[in-house]
Amino acid sequence: MSPTDENTTVVIIGSGVAGLTLGNFLLRSGIDCVVLERQRREYVEQRQRAGVIDSRAAQMFREWGLEDRVVGGVPFEPVLNFRIDGETRPFRYVTDDLGGGRFCPQQMLVRNLMDVFVGDGGDLRFEAENVELEDITGPRPRVRYRDSAGVTRTIACDFIAGCDGDHGVSRASIPEEELTRHSHEYGYAWLTVLADAPAKHQSLMAIHDRGFAGQFARGPQASRFYLQCPLDTAVEEWTDDRIWEEIEARFGEPVAVKGRISSKTLVPLRSVVHAPMSHGRLYLLGDAAHIVPPMSAKGMNLALHDADVFAAAVLKQVKEQDTTLLEAYSATCLKHVWNYQAFAAWFTDLMHDAGDVSYRGEFRRRLARAEFQRLYDSETTNRLFGEFLTGLN
Repeated sequence: MSPTDENTTVVIIGSGVAGLTLGNFLLRSGIDCVVLERQRREYVEQRQRAGVIDSRAAQMFREWGLEDRVVGGVPFEPVLNFRIDGETRPFRYVTDDLGGGRFCPQQMLVRNLMDVFVGDGGDLRFEAENVELEDITGPRPRVRYRDSAGVTRTIACDFIAGCDGDHGVSRASIPEEELTRHSHEYGYAWLTVLADAPAKHQSLMAIHDRGFAGQFARGPQASRFYLQCPLDTAVEEWTDDRIWEEIEARFGEPVAVKGRISSKTLVPLRSVVHAPMSHGRLYLLGDAAHIVPPMSAKGMNLALHDADVFAAAVLKQVKEQDTTLLEAYSATCLKHVWNYQAFAAWFTDLMHDAGDVSYRGEFRRRLARAEFQRLYDSETTNRLFGEFLTGLN
């Protein structure tokens, strides 16, 4: 064996939420692993993405003994703040005292997970380029990459966890005929805007005939705004003045502080599921396997669920030589994924159909308004909605 050849139990591709959560769970269980990340550490730490840790995920971290060390953010009350045609309509949903969820940007969670993993002796390697997966259907797959010094290294392992997102090498390493891609395009996009503008609420969502709008706090002095817009919209069309005018129109009230806008991005809304979530000894986690529209706030929580299921399966195999959970990994995760894809599609359609009729017409608008009112009028509907928001359905 050359100095550039190594062995470990699990190679984790990607240091996002799924990869670092899995790494921490394995490390705490005494299972050796290596995390490979293509970007520099500074890039990963500064990558801005939204996030809500739901009650199920908070409970998961508690069970693995990590809640106090990695779960940050602000606890949220079981209240959603809606503006309907300019009228404020708070909605309190039932949780049966099973709260515990927190507004926690992925940036914060990733930093915490990274600090704990590295602090506890975890092997995290940045600037790992040209990653290649070899012999993934054999008994000892290999991961080949070029390190930050330009040296090509090879790691043999028992399992590979593909946590490198929708455009990563992991899923691309599976033959196309072995995967089925299920997808749905919603027909519109969100213009996402990060601005220096304090929010009055942790979240505020508007239904308006001009389209959906949202504002979510990103710290005490900043907010992330979302504006529904056509797919063919060019970001350059949205000047700062136009953005503020549209936000005020859809919320039906003035914005108290119109601070600096630091970023503008167009995000087409879509749902995607790849099945199965494993091939040979390669297992897909998070965005590498599935994407939900941001309206549902479930993308990060689905990734966390995948990490929980896979870590338990590896632990069962390593400690007891029992492959039952590994064999069931894809089916176990997909059952959960499709359940929350259904919720994400319903909630996304509800909030957008109820506003701008140019997308799906007046009939769908009236249906959506009736469904929205049912949230307030029906205890059963309220309870089911609460189960999905807390992740406990």
